[in-house]
Amino acid sequence: MDYASADLAARVEEAEIYSIAVRSSLSATPILSQRLGNEVLLKREDQQPTFSFKIRGASNKILSLPDEALQRGVICSSAGNHAQGVALAAARRGVRAVVVMPESTPGIKVDAVRALGAEVALHGSAYDDAQALAWKMVEEEGLCFVHPFDDLDVIAGQGTIGREILDQVKGQLDAVFVPVGGGGLASGIATYIKVKRPEVKVYGVEPVDAASMKAALAAGQPVTLDQVGTFADGVAVRRVGDQTFRLCRKHLDGVITVTTDELCAAIRDIFVDTRTVVEPAGALAVAGLRRWVEEQGVTDQTLVAINAGANMNFDRLGHVTERTAIGDKREAILAVEIPEEKGSFLRFCQAIGERHVTEFNYRYHRPDRARVFVGIELRPGADDRHALIDHLKEQGYELVDLTENELAKVHIRHLAGGAEPDIPDERIYRFEFPERRGALLSFLRSVGIDWNITLFHYRNHSSDYGRVLVAVQVPPATLDEFRCHIDELGYRYWDETANEAYELFLRG
Repeated sequence: MDYASADLAARVEEAEIYSIAVRSSLSATPILSQRLGNEVLLKREDQQPTFSFKIRGASNKILSLPDEALQRGVICSSAGNHAQGVALAAARRGVRAVVVMPESTPGIKVDAVRALGAEVALHGSAYDDAQALAWKMVEEEGLCFVHPFDDLDVIAGQGTIGREILDQVKGQLDAVFVPVGGGGLASGIATYIKVKRPEVKVYGVEPVDAASMKAALAAGQPVTLDQVGTFADGVAVRRVGDQTFRLCRKHLDGVITVTTDELCAAIRDIFVDTRTVVEPAGALAVAGLRRWVEEQGVTDQTLVAINAGANMNFDRLGHVTERTAIGDKREAILAVEIPEEKGSFLRFCQAIGERHVTEFNYRYHRPDRARVFVGIELRPGADDRHALIDHLKEQGYELVDLTENELAKVHIRHLAGGAEPDIPDERIYRFEFPERRGALLSFLRSVGIDWNITLFHYRNHSSDYGRVLVAVQVPPATLDEFRCHIDELGYRYWDETANEAYELFLRG
């Protein structure tokens, strides 16, 4: 084992964080374990004082600072769990803490940090703006910057989870699954376990739309993603750290990516066994474990997943519930054409047999055919969705499978009004708006009065970003100009004009 890894493992051994953090329990999951045919254990970081593992790294960093640095105070830039960890650790040491957050940060997060005794500075529209102000305050006031992941003291603090796991699992231990954002948690746990028990596998888990570590490993160096998904906001990191990358490249046995639907299903799995509601990033490890077991076909192994955090906004639960059945492969979403005549719905239900219809949205399409957006319950089994589709096609139904179509699942299912006849030059875009005052006004000013908005759909999911669907009449001659306008706006967006769900249900 190289010196750097052994040195970090020694730092983990020396980390004395328990005046602030707690030794979290390792919980059995009898229901999930039976279903997967393996013993699945959950490392319960939701039990920390701030309901997240981030308190470990923040505590170790602040506890390791010399008195001179502590007298000047500490600062971080964060809108999430790291901010609360720094605030609490600083309060326990009796030192000044400043947390810089983007102006778009939801009030509930700002209030939580202030309640822990930290000073909050709101600055800029994005994390990069907040970080820039934090570094400026470091230079001007001499505050000590506490990095959320790319710092060896922070990494060693997170690595104490690995130390506890090895203390708690004395016998067989086959694999540990760890969520990855910037890489601090994964590098700390993986390094410690590989130094102490190199035969144990350690896998990182990322969302498919925020897989910055996977991209870095493929490139051989950290890379900056153009954009990342925000559903699992706790790991929405565009670029992993330099030190965390070096350690993860050496010690991780692989990186698994999972979808939003799989994350929602994992949140449910954890709730069923523990009655705890974790945040999306907190369920990453369980989602990755499930996918790994399914792909590898392993049985009778002892597997540990890190419950990274439980700072879930209650208002997001409706969205999570909506996506869970698909993530569990218990529901298919289909666009089906049926005859526009009496009894056609009955015959369709007879064709699907003893299955529940979970959703049925209908809009008149043409005199002889009706087009329906339908959710259908699936039976337990690896490929029941395709068996159902094949069966319906054999019964003469024309259909399109929308189960993996994000536009359909987020927007179309809620737009039962149907298509309008022939709107010239209509294009449709899916946006992520920052949840802050003036976001809609900024968009409308960007579009201006040169293009006509023909559809606007927004649902609040109580996250940092709102999901918005907009249709606009854009004549071909002005398309480049329109794209320049929305590019300058800086909101993340997708052109969905060619999406089959739009063609089926909204386009005349």
